[in-house]
Amino acid sequence: MIEERPQATSKRRAFTRVRADHAQETAEDYTELILELGEDGCVRQKELAARLGVSHVTVVRVIARLEREGLVDRVRGEGVRLTRRGRSLAEGSRRRHQLVTSFLCWLGVPLDVAAADAEGIEHHVSEATLQRMRAAVEENPR
Repeated sequence: MIEERPQATSKRRAFTRVRADHAQETAEDYTELILELGEDGCVRQKELAARLGVSHVTVVRVIARLEREGLVDRVRGEGVRLTRRGRSLAEGSRRRHQLVTSFLCWLGVPLDVAAADAEGIEHHVSEATLQRMRAAVEENPR
């Protein structure tokens, strides 16, 4: 029996966490886009692929995972729509994006740059940091 070194175990845990974080980020991006494009209706997977700049096959695979996770429903002949859980995830992601964008603009970052930067930050920022961002923007308007 080969004994695993603690360093290897630690790296495996870190890699597993990063993969889970990326899966969550993808779920948030897709649900947020479905919310934006569909509001209360359905969105075609072809439209998602075009907006995200990915292949239709990629969208089909992600949508299948989101459906298994209870975040979307497929409506035959119409596309996909958010479930209640999916809408909640999308709205939370949208709120974080708006807050991070507002905070970066508050710092003096141009809006187009702030919106692009917020796209990555929104998925990885802690709730404690979001609270401080919110407080800074609300307590010290510019």
